[in-house]
Amino acid sequence: MTHELPLWFEWASLTALGVLLLVDLFVVGRRPHVPSVRESALWVGFYVALALVFGAIVAAVGGGAPAGEFYAGWLTEYSLSVDNLFVFVLIMARFAVPRAQQQRVLMVGIIVALVLRGAFILAGAAVLEQFVWVFYLFGAFLVYTAVKLVVGGDEPEEYRENRAVRLLRRVLPIGTRYDAGRVRTVEDGRRVFTPLVVVFLAIGSTDLLFAFDSIPAIFGLTQDPFIVFTTNVFALMGLRQLYFLLGGLLERLVYLPIGLAVILGFIGVKLVLEALHENTVPFINGGQHVEAVPTVPIWLSLVVIVGALAVTTVASLLQTRALRAAEGADVVTAGTRDEG
Repeated sequence: MTHELPLWFEWASLTALGVLLLVDLFVVGRRPHVPSVRESALWVGFYVALALVFGAIVAAVGGGAPAGEFYAGWLTEYSLSVDNLFVFVLIMARFAVPRAQQQRVLMVGIIVALVLRGAFILAGAAVLEQFVWVFYLFGAFLVYTAVKLVVGGDEPEEYRENRAVRLLRRVLPIGTRYDAGRVRTVEDGRRVFTPLVVVFLAIGSTDLLFAFDSIPAIFGLTQDPFIVFTTNVFALMGLRQLYFLLGGLLERLVYLPIGLAVILGFIGVKLVLEALHENTVPFINGGQHVEAVPTVPIWLSLVVIVGALAVTTVASLLQTRALRAAEGADVVTAGTRDEG
């Protein structure tokens, strides 16, 4: 549902978040470097704490309902954003981005993604306000995506440039070297753009493709455009530091696709139930609401989301630990046989 949060609060929140993003971009641009694990952990903790505080402020201003929707939406978007990191790693490798410049690339790419997602959210909110039956499509799409995650059809083997990146290459003169992080440089006596421009667009446009999963998911938890957008902002703001913090840990989250599938499948079913409850489609129940269909409360959504993430994370770490122990035992056994 759409909540009547005070207009001054929405504008103040968006302004503060915009300033925070600009400051972050300025700091990264002035001091490009590879962050340490400690620095990355502190920044991730800061953004997580900031999201928790913002949710508490939403509760104080608008009540428990919008705050609960914000927390559920933020957790969902954050967990789905972790999946984006796998593709970001491929993009960085594909374009051979220097490690010292990867922070800047991620920051600019995330800002591009937020602008594109903002337009996507506004369009989605307008469509949902006019056509309730779209919930059926969103719900079916999320269930389909969940099935693809489980069977492994959604795992990218390699990064392929999308149409927007290919078009940029044809329109702009693109050089071959990064030139210490500059956007423009001189090669063979002519002014060209460095590959950074291409990587910025690659990160931002690729994230928009992921939004086709995440935006319907968040609309399954709340239809308030302000809450939808702020959950996306908080999820993406901590993504840059999470990229450096997780590092090799991404490969250890072997059951993450299953956890995401559970979340997407649950929200997909929730959307279909809400669509039935508010039904206006003529060939279903004569175009009347199906009052007997239950609606899923936001507290249950929170329990399912947190539970799925916790179980899959713990199971993934236990599984990878067991596999490493088995590999170590095999090495010891092989060494003993060689000695014999």
